[in-house]
Amino acid sequence: MSAIIYPTSNLKKPSDLVIEKGEGVYIYDNQGKQYLEAMAGLWCASLGYNNQELIDAANEQMSKLPYSHMFGGKTHQVGIDLAEKLSSMVPMKNAKVFFGNSGSDANDTLIKILRYYFNAIGKPQKYKIIARERSYHGVTIASASLTGLAVNHTNFDLPFDALGILRTDAPHYYRGAQADESESEFVDRITNNLEQLILKEGPETIAAFIVEPVTGASGVIVPPQGYYQKVQTILAKYDILFWADEVITAFGRTGSDFGCNAVGIKRPDLMTLAKQLSSAYIPISASLVSSDIYKELVEPSNKVGVFGHGYTYSGHPVGCAVALKTLEIYERDNIFERAADVGEYMQTKLQSLKNHPLVGEIRGKGMIAAVELVANKNTGLAFPNGDVGNFAMQYCQQLGMITRAIAGSSLAFCPPLIITKSQIDEMIFILHQALDATLIFASKNNYIV
Repeated sequence: MSAIIYPTSNLKKPSDLVIEKGEGVYIYDNQGKQYLEAMAGLWCASLGYNNQELIDAANEQMSKLPYSHMFGGKTHQVGIDLAEKLSSMVPMKNAKVFFGNSGSDANDTLIKILRYYFNAIGKPQKYKIIARERSYHGVTIASASLTGLAVNHTNFDLPFDALGILRTDAPHYYRGAQADESESEFVDRITNNLEQLILKEGPETIAAFIVEPVTGASGVIVPPQGYYQKVQTILAKYDILFWADEVITAFGRTGSDFGCNAVGIKRPDLMTLAKQLSSAYIPISASLVSSDIYKELVEPSNKVGVFGHGYTYSGHPVGCAVALKTLEIYERDNIFERAADVGEYMQTKLQSLKNHPLVGEIRGKGMIAAVELVANKNTGLAFPNGDVGNFAMQYCQQLGMITRAIAGSSLAFCPPLIITKSQIDEMIFILHQALDATLIFASKNNYIV
């Protein structure tokens, strides 16, 4: 038995797949079996595996400056260059960048910065954060409290109240609509619920509203048309900051450079990035704030003598070097435009499965999607547990493809952005076989009603 405590795993079940190497969009186990990596690892390996340019960038930086911190005024050029590059790319005005190691700590950092900011401007009561049901924002104590998934809460006794975390509706029409409710009526209802929550709590107590432009672990929820426009109008009305968690959706994943631009979010006040920032080759994250927020942090830090937040590996030079090279490749090779084209193809091919007896809803945008499996296609009745989704995931693996069962019985697809249309065809072929086998499994076990 391994000495590892495995993350986000059933600790009673042993690990069953030992990955040994990767090449392009494929990974290989220790028996030499090939798998199409249809999840880009954990939504992150955008340029696939064994990209020699990224390996060379890491090696070159390792040989020059393998480590240096950024505490106490120390810095390095590669970190400065990456911050400037990100500030010029994101849909924010004069963004300031703080580096971390993961999406979780990036969100954790912004919770602290929000409190620091509102204390600095004399509004210490303005600390609450509205997050959505079925959201995912990380697993630290603070970021897990933002997350809206029960599996990340159970047994952890998270301090929701102490952190001021509020919860509002998930914008998922398929699961959240009332009888005979149109999409526009659904949007009106849940955004009205948001406004009523703000009024109940008091706008003067609410700092920010956090969203994933398109969700990931909660089932790849793409909000209906008009949702974000109404949300932003409400937030502006009550002077509440808009926080875009782009840990998954940034850098071409949704068919646009950033998820905000893909779904109509205009100039967020705060943003978090990770995953595809370095194509996952080196851990690195970024927490971004507007210049208006940043300027209010300066004098309090001067008064104390230090801005008392930072990680040993904030702005790690190797991470910064690999991230810079990743961004260079995105631009040079037109990766975002290519992902938009192949993403449209992927979405179309997935829709070809919509008449399968198990398929309730197919949703997605660009190069991220989910196929939700249901117990009753006519009513959309969900399966009572995750057995069916897990079977489908394992069957895909048996056939040589890695996907992930999320949100009960939805299969997620988030392949590397370099995937070809013929490899998408391979993905769909395997998925169709797995759905047929899963239907037999579900019928034999009386899951179909």
